[in-house]
Amino acid sequence: MEKNTRKTSVLLKRFVPYYRNYMGILVMDLFCAALTTVCELLLPLILRYLTDVGMRDLSALTVRMILSIGGLYFAFRIMDGAASFYMAYTGHVMGAAIETDMRKDAFAHLQKLSDHYFSNTKVGQIMSRITSDLFDVTEFAHHCPEEFFIAFVKAVVAFLILARINLLLTLIIFAMIPVMVVSCTYFNLRVKRAFKRQRNHVGELNARIEDNLLGNKVVRAFANEQIELEKFDKDNQEFLKIKRHTYKYMAAFQNTVRMFDGLMYTVVVIAGGIFMIRGLIVPADLVAYTMYVTTLLVTIRRIIEFAEQFQRGITGIERFVELMDATIDIFDEEGAMPLEEVEGKIQFRHVSFEYPDDHMPVLSGIDLTIRPGEKVALVGPSGGGKTTLCNLIPRFYDPTEGEILLDGQDIRHLTLQSLRENVGVVQQDVYLFSGSVYENIVYGRPDASYEEVIEAAKLSGAHDFITELKDGYDTYVGERGVKLSGGQKQRISIARVFLKAPKVLLLDEATAALDNESEHLVSESLEKLAKGRTTLTIAHRLTTIQGADRILVLSGNQIVEEGNHRELMEKKGSYYQLYCSAGGEG
Repeated sequence: MEKNTRKTSVLLKRFVPYYRNYMGILVMDLFCAALTTVCELLLPLILRYLTDVGMRDLSALTVRMILSIGGLYFAFRIMDGAASFYMAYTGHVMGAAIETDMRKDAFAHLQKLSDHYFSNTKVGQIMSRITSDLFDVTEFAHHCPEEFFIAFVKAVVAFLILARINLLLTLIIFAMIPVMVVSCTYFNLRVKRAFKRQRNHVGELNARIEDNLLGNKVVRAFANEQIELEKFDKDNQEFLKIKRHTYKYMAAFQNTVRMFDGLMYTVVVIAGGIFMIRGLIVPADLVAYTMYVTTLLVTIRRIIEFAEQFQRGITGIERFVELMDATIDIFDEEGAMPLEEVEGKIQFRHVSFEYPDDHMPVLSGIDLTIRPGEKVALVGPSGGGKTTLCNLIPRFYDPTEGEILLDGQDIRHLTLQSLRENVGVVQQDVYLFSGSVYENIVYGRPDASYEEVIEAAKLSGAHDFITELKDGYDTYVGERGVKLSGGQKQRISIARVFLKAPKVLLLDEATAALDNESEHLVSESLEKLAKGRTTLTIAHRLTTIQGADRILVLSGNQIVEEGNHRELMEKKGSYYQLYCSAGGEG
């Protein structure tokens, strides 16, 4: 059994508020459902009446009477058709609208989650939760209240009518229903768990496919297509195994329904026949009784068949709730103030940090003050905490201990939007969105004019190569910018930051993956970008940061040295050793 499986009642409690904006449609849908139910229950009464009159006095049945009854019934069927159209169209639109609202909430929640969540959750799983897992919610949102309402109305009306015909036979029939429900519930719960496993594995399949597609060049470079096929086939066969179990329980579930179906008809035939012999029920009533039992069984069968759809919907809701319950670690504190008139002074006061999943210290007792406009370089061995230190400034993470101040204000007391609007990040691994060159640059400041975008591109050194592209600024860059070289992508990302014009700039090994020519061009762009801004540079090639105002050496989770290039080289300490080992001149 899934330990994290939530009770259906809890999931429904979380789901029901989504009906709030569509109560008018829901009420009308249930009214139409009641109307179709009345139309369905009318036919046995008409046939009972005609049979009873015909058996007592056939001459009493006139053509006019039959045409009047037939006309009345046809009028009800027209109303039934109109009501059914409303339910099928508007009801489904309501379900789709609720699905859309839930997807919007899920996506909005994702925007608030920290890097920790994304580092520990597969993208394929996340995509499944906000796409395919919610597809069944449309049907669930529409049919769930409708089906149960119809079943309730039919059960109550059928019981009242059948009880009037023969109370004892009715009590026998209805006494079998709880036994049927208990038996079906046993298999129903197993179907629910099977659907949960199925949904989880769809996420794993998506993650496997995404991993293969994004790493397709690596797969081909190592000629490992067969290995990828075998890994995918293993996951695919596991999915088949899970579905096989699902269908096994579904078949047992449906077979139980059919057995009780047959048992009820058997009781009606035997008991009804005996009651008719003894004069406890007349033939016309037995015909009507049988038809109402059929209607009752059809209703129960519909609910049983709906159970599969119900479980799919509940599973989708459960996966949605799991996403919505993911903890938001980074958020605006109550009373957070916007950051205004930024100078760029940064202070770390006894800052320590450890990742919540492994609790290994990354930074310990960092005390640091960076003056406005100062250019600071961070160097040191891998895992020394350089990137983490930078990530704490825009609050991608919050420190475990201590505080970080920007212009004398604790950044936790500032609104996230205003803080991040004033912090620009240029990373080694550039991410360009699928779209045009222009769209990727203007992303830095969506309200910027076309002229401002062009100016930002010129400042970053990107304008010349952009104008040489097939469609200039309208050139499609491909997914993740695959149609551009590393240097071109990096200059576009720098143009994006130029357009943003932040007061604080974080450069995370921005030139580490580039060739010498591209590195030279990008370095020139970064020098322009850093001018007049408080800049922290994580350096991979130490020769690129010799002009920094101050260099910090991070090792063992702490700052072990600081000073400019000349001072640190004279000390012949950690920086000197790093520089020499990297091939620099001592």
